[in-house]
Amino acid sequence: MSAHHLGQIGIIGNGSWGTALAKILTDNGNPIYWWVRNQEAVNHLQNRHHNPHYLTSVSFLPETIKPTTDLEAVLNACNTLLICVPSAYAQGIMESVDKKLWAGKNIISAIKGILPDSNLLLNDYLTEHFACKLEDYVAITGPCHAEEVADERLSYLTFSGLNDKLAHEVSLAFDNTYIFTTSNHDIWGAQYAAVLKNIYAIGAGIARSLDYGDNFLSVYITNCYREMYHFLSDHFEKVHPSNERPDFHTSAYLGDLLVTCYSLHSRNRRFGAMIGKGYTVKAAQLEMSMVAEGYYAARGMQAISKTYSIGIPIATIIYQILWENLNPSDAFLKMEKMLS
Repeated sequence: MSAHHLGQIGIIGNGSWGTALAKILTDNGNPIYWWVRNQEAVNHLQNRHHNPHYLTSVSFLPETIKPTTDLEAVLNACNTLLICVPSAYAQGIMESVDKKLWAGKNIISAIKGILPDSNLLLNDYLTEHFACKLEDYVAITGPCHAEEVADERLSYLTFSGLNDKLAHEVSLAFDNTYIFTTSNHDIWGAQYAAVLKNIYAIGAGIARSLDYGDNFLSVYITNCYREMYHFLSDHFEKVHPSNERPDFHTSAYLGDLLVTCYSLHSRNRRFGAMIGKGYTVKAAQLEMSMVAEGYYAARGMQAISKTYSIGIPIATIIYQILWENLNPSDAFLKMEKMLS
């Protein structure tokens, strides 16, 4: 569905997720400005009409996209900005232009992580450091893998925002025959769930490489969901400034956790599988050539859990493997005793 009421839409980021979202919007009749990292990608999109490195099977009608490396031009031209760069790079990219250019824009976040320099969700970073209003912010969560969007296999997206009208309008802009959408108020809960599930998916990948089977993995994921629920429900007032309790038994929580832990499309699971096989973090990152959000999220969530005094023991073990060189086999022997 075309979203004229959102004004001109700009996408910031051209990885696989950004490309998938660009496909959905343009399929729905929404022409986009598109900030990409390098001129080679701009040229390829202009001349050959697809992304040279991500979801290369997706073709774009040339009149539907305006790719550019000029971020300032995108911000000047657009009323609504969809941010889908990896969380590790988001802060640097956003601070590379005058902060005033972000003011008054609708911000849609497709970042499934914490900004590592500040340990903040994007909405909290924008309200603290930019002239952005929380009412102008909407977060996208899954479960949804870019590769299945490229194949137009039925997927579901959840849109969370405190402004009901905006969240609904944004959800309509993405709704079509292969994307079903819902909207709610749950900005903090849905985003923290997306952050945590990426950490847990790294653990699922490690477990696979350590030759744990489906029985163990099912118990592991059950305990991960319990830990997520404990973090977001038992400490609701600490981590969720809105007064509306989220519905945890939805696809944005359990569904996204399951698909990220089980799917072969999951880059966090793949990253964990490499770590379990003995790759160093650096070697796994080079091999993948894509960012596994759970790596940075593991460190960010440690800081947040300390700030709020909320224990996240499973996520802490994954953090110790990734950031403190805890041996994966030893770590999972410890994990075995924790699970029930």
